[in-house]
Amino acid sequence: MTTNIGFIGAGNMASSLIGGLIENGLAASHLYVYDPNQAKVENLAAELGLHACSSNAEVIENSQIVVLAIKPQIMQQVVLPLAASFAQSKPLIMSVVAGIRVSSIQHWLEYNHAVVRVMPNTPALVGCGASGLFASTSVTESQKDEAEKLMQAVGICEWVEQEADIDAVTALSGSGPAYFMLFIECLVNAASKAGLDRDSALRLAVQTAAGAAELISRSDEPLSTLIDNVTSPGGTTEQALLAFEGAQLQDIVSHAFAAAKNRSEQLANELA
Repeated sequence: MTTNIGFIGAGNMASSLIGGLIENGLAASHLYVYDPNQAKVENLAAELGLHACSSNAEVIENSQIVVLAIKPQIMQQVVLPLAASFAQSKPLIMSVVAGIRVSSIQHWLEYNHAVVRVMPNTPALVGCGASGLFASTSVTESQKDEAEKLMQAVGICEWVEQEADIDAVTALSGSGPAYFMLFIECLVNAASKAGLDRDSALRLAVQTAAGAAELISRSDEPLSTLIDNVTSPGGTTEQALLAFEGAQLQDIVSHAFAAAKNRSEQLANELA
């Protein structure tokens, strides 16, 4: 990419995107960043060579893509004073702010701007993110390509056709890392109670999870077949799976997914 990309906000997600872009070959001279914590921005500038801006307006003025990476609770107060700057430059706006709908951004800016709403997740911090993207009707195909390249710098991304689908993405990959971490913690607790050293149990559990994910990603077989490949009739895995079935694991997961999705919808309504 040779596009100038600006960041309003320099928190963890912005920093991970900046690091991913540079690692994937974007020159730091194409990056413009502003954050009220000027020390943080100046440190990034000194470390990476990007432009430390003195205002949000300066970021917008110099960028063809502007990434909004701030807390949802302050989104409106940050965006409202920038309407004139956005109207003049008309960059592609990418929002990684949870719960803020495209219609809210366009309403605050008083213009039908090209907006891509992104639902990233925390593994983006280590280059293994999984993001959902939704484009407003004003976004061109070339802008979609640019947005996709940006998010691919920190993992994979998938487009959704309806903005409401972002709530499902939130419940799946946005909140999903916590689900897998909880399951690993439960496995480690069980192994520890069975007598295994806790640190060893954690290393084995993490590698097992990573290995299973890698095996799935490399295989063309359906998940049911891969599960069957591990499961011998009358064996240990079968007994564990029967225990999961008896505890209605599928219902538990479905209930948890629905709870996360419903809360995502509620937050969007509250922040509209």
